[in-house]
Amino acid sequence: MSEPGFQAAWSDDQAPPAEATVLDHIHVAQKALERAKVSFGHGTTNAYDEAVWLVLWRIGHPLDDLESVQHKPLSPAQSQAVATLLKARISTRKPAAYLTQEAWLQGVPFYVDERAIVPRSLIAELIDNATLDAWLHPQTHRVLDLCTGNGSLAVICALTYPEVVVDAIDICADALAVARINVDKHQLSDRIALRQADGLTGAGVYDLIVCNPPYVNARSMTELPAEYQAEPVLALAGGEDGMDFIRTLLAKAPQHMSEHGVLVLEIGNERAHFEAAFPHMSPTWLVTSAGQDQVLLLERADLL
Repeated sequence: MSEPGFQAAWSDDQAPPAEATVLDHIHVAQKALERAKVSFGHGTTNAYDEAVWLVLWRIGHPLDDLESVQHKPLSPAQSQAVATLLKARISTRKPAAYLTQEAWLQGVPFYVDERAIVPRSLIAELIDNATLDAWLHPQTHRVLDLCTGNGSLAVICALTYPEVVVDAIDICADALAVARINVDKHQLSDRIALRQADGLTGAGVYDLIVCNPPYVNARSMTELPAEYQAEPVLALAGGEDGMDFIRTLLAKAPQHMSEHGVLVLEIGNERAHFEAAFPHMSPTWLVTSAGQDQVLLLERADLL
């Protein structure tokens, strides 16, 4: 491993040993990420998992198959490529998903770039694990993914419920361009319609509305790690208490819901602000991997 450029690629970090394996590179990358104090939450929650992602993606190996290559040595060119990607992750503080232009949600792959936030909605869990099924009517047919971003929830709805059609709405044309890539990637253009609009303006009537809106309150926006600041502000900032978009949504939602319609709304860490803004509302709080105060469900009757 003495080829020109190899040691230089790792000059800011402890280089992997000679004949270093995939696992050696992962451990070096993990330590570098920990020293740099990068933030996670865009597909991984810790330095080791992020290192696995970066190394396996950079060498073109499936992310779910570390075992088969963990003891395989990397070539000098591969090692340098890993080092370059690692340095980009640390120096730019961009989420890894922006550097790889790939993200996974509930096992489903999505294209992503800086035009849309990295897909990570907890609502995807509730669709995938059938939690929502108890509230869906046998005749549920029309679904709306509001604030669709890169289209991930629309795609997961269409894949999970083959009998439904989905409208995917976002105010941002750039985000919808990313969503178009994902709808086409999963060959769902016949069942998912993309539309640019401000909230529910011009929307139809739906049996299920899923929405991961901008909900971060003003103070929290100023404290976000750099990785989150790399995402579009429009998709995150929800005003002083985080409830600006949600106030309008809940006021208009009933006229866009069928008699048996339900609204599933993600609000992150804003439950206290939600309850202060809507003290007379009694939503059903749904259990997710992040707890029981991140996603709520409202039936049409709850909103009238």
